[in-house]
Amino acid sequence: MGQAGAAAAAVRYLRSAGSAPAAQPVEALPRPELRCVTDDERAPVDQGRFRRVLGTFATGVTVITAPAATGEPGPAGFACQSFSALSLDPPLVVFMVGRTSSTWPRIARAGVFCVNVLGAHQGELCRGFAVSGADKFAGVPYDTSPVSGSPRLTGAAAWIDCTIQAVHTGGDHLIVVGRVDALDADEGEGAPLLFHRGRFL
Repeated sequence: MGQAGAAAAAVRYLRSAGSAPAAQPVEALPRPELRCVTDDERAPVDQGRFRRVLGTFATGVTVITAPAATGEPGPAGFACQSFSALSLDPPLVVFMVGRTSSTWPRIARAGVFCVNVLGAHQGELCRGFAVSGADKFAGVPYDTSPVSGSPRLTGAAAWIDCTIQAVHTGGDHLIVVGRVDALDADEGEGAPLLFHRGRFL
């Protein structure tokens, strides 16, 4: 099934399933102390070589956003390459985030997120969301996604509105599973923003 067919099937499923339950905050697992790795656990692979080889796999680029949770000064967001569709029935997606991320606890407290799939013209926007500690939304136009109220970035090729369903640990990252509540794509079908060998294509 092509991407368009999968998206259409997901939309049909959502319509037949009715309204999703209200989002609940999830355990944030904020910035945990990572235990030492023992010698017998170490893979026989140099980290630099690991990065170089895995960098040959071109990926799309997204920005994961979430609305301001209670007590937060504003919305949260970060640039993310590690995003993928996971399941059609029910419609699920997945992204990975570093366990030391300062943005992840804010998304976890919101309990929801929106995946903004970036187009080829949005490289600078992506760089802005890849930095830490800055006001990432300053000067960035967006509206709100229909279910979660997460920022939906203007000009994105597609958006996927989600509720956090599960969080799993995976080494130095967390694996976040989201249930899709709404989604749509730009009918113009412009070129996507791709990342390969440390640079945008």
